[in-house]
Amino acid sequence: MKGFQSIHERALARKGGEAALQELLPHVLTRDEIAVIPDSRFLSMMAKGINQAGFHWQVIENKWPQFEEAFLGFDVEKLAFLSDQAWDAYLMDQRVVRNWQKIEAVYKNAIFMRELAQEHGSAARFFAEWDHDDQLGLTQYLKKNGSRLGGMTGMIFLRRMGKDIYLLSRDVVLALQHAGLEIADQPTSLKDLKAIQSCFTQWHQETNIPYSHLSKIAAYSVGENYAADYILERMHQDQ
Repeated sequence: MKGFQSIHERALARKGGEAALQELLPHVLTRDEIAVIPDSRFLSMMAKGINQAGFHWQVIENKWPQFEEAFLGFDVEKLAFLSDQAWDAYLMDQRVVRNWQKIEAVYKNAIFMRELAQEHGSAARFFAEWDHDDQLGLTQYLKKNGSRLGGMTGMIFLRRMGKDIYLLSRDVVLALQHAGLEIADQPTSLKDLKAIQSCFTQWHQETNIPYSHLSKIAAYSVGENYAADYILERMHQDQ
């Protein structure tokens, strides 16, 4: 595995220096800041990510105030105790995406959030206290216990809530591969995910840069010419 310095230098060159690059990096909240976010905001962001998956993001963004109204401000307690008839009625509600799988995910995740709150005092505290060095463990937990929160949906949800999280976008995966990590172009196997976690942990220990920033910088290090050169290199190796 290559160190992070060369990746950082390419990103700086592409984005016009350190000051310009810093302006583009996501804001990372402290554990204390995450712990006091209302649980309704976590459920809301889960629902937004699930509804944006496979849909035009801006359409959902524009419609989100209507979602908030329809789903009672994503109040966990209220939603957890809605009747079956109330949930069925969402299939006729023009304020939301009338797709039963996405509607059902709101209900299931309200139950999930309520259980976390009962065990940890609040769901927010659960997310705040999860060690940021174990992203794989947290994303696997979301995939197993939440509804439709696997893969990028779960990662994007956590990033939006201020958790220190790397994302596995196409550009990030490409940067990882060119750094020497032998992973699939769309890494989903546990073997690949463990290798990615190990790589990011190594970079984090090497630089003390937050995971969110590491993945964003890695993404910015990949330009069109760089991507094309890497693809040609891979094709040559496969011959």
